Amino acid sequence: MNYFKTLILMAVLTVVVVLLGWLIGGEEGLVFAFVLALAMNGAAYWFSDRIAVSMTRSRPLPEKEAPGVYRALRELTAHASMPMPRVYLMPADQPNAFAAGRNPQNAIVSVTGGLLHMLDYEELKGVLAHELAHIRNRDILISTVAAVMAGALVFIARMGMFGMMFGGGQRRSSDGGGALIGLIRLLALILAPLAALLIRMAISRTREYGADATGAKLSGNPRGLAGALEKMESYARRRPLAGLNDAASHMFIINPLPARGFSALFSTHPPIRERIERLNRLESNRPR
Repeated sequence: MNYFKTLILMAVLTVVVVLLGWLIGGEEGLVFAFVLALAMNGAAYWFSDRIAVSMTRSRPLPEKEAPGVYRALRELTAHASMPMPRVYLMPADQPNAFAAGRNPQNAIVSVTGGLLHMLDYEELKGVLAHELAHIRNRDILISTVAAVMAGALVFIARMGMFGMMFGGGQRRSSDGGGALIGLIRLLALILAPLAALLIRMAISRTREYGADATGAKLSGNPRGLAGALEKMESYARRRPLAGLNDAASHMFIINPLPARGFSALFSTHPPIRERIERLNRLESNRPR
């Protein structure tokens, strides 16, 4: 069901991009929006791991610096029949982690320094299992495409606003049927970025629940991941990850920039309490 929901949401996002291009520039705008989305998705597909490493200032993590990470990854990848990902370290005190790459053969897992020091082995294994689940389920590709498509939508909307400010939108509006068409176009330019945000948020939340469930099965210990999430969320509330671009926040296992109040409604991560409760239900239903 989660995969079906994700495919539907991705299809809706694609349609919104194309329709916005058509509203702004007719057939030419439609073609431009399609080509732009295709080019951005291609770049994201081939270089997502390099982009993620650069944005987070991660570096390769030798095994001698984190033997527990390599031990857990070897156990998990052997159990899941997956190739070993490349391991990176992000210089940050906040405990967190993310995965990137276009497929299991070209994947990375990056952990923060805080993660290595704060979690016990079972909790660390649960976090790494969650990240491997993202790789195994191709969530990285899906979330990257969603983020890129949302970025394309915002870019096209800004171009449309710029064109309307300088009279281009007014001329097209007259040709297309007057003030009503102009009003529809203006509303689309305003609402399209919000629609992109909501769809991207829904896709990301769906994939996080799926990775929690798959990761719990891979590690064989839902309680380990639940304990890790509780510790990580508690730290992140007190000390958000400084200097991180908000566009990269969706990659992490928990939101490194915790949202409060109204902004929490638009978070790309589901509530930690709900995730922990789901993991606890998996633990209670696990065969003894």
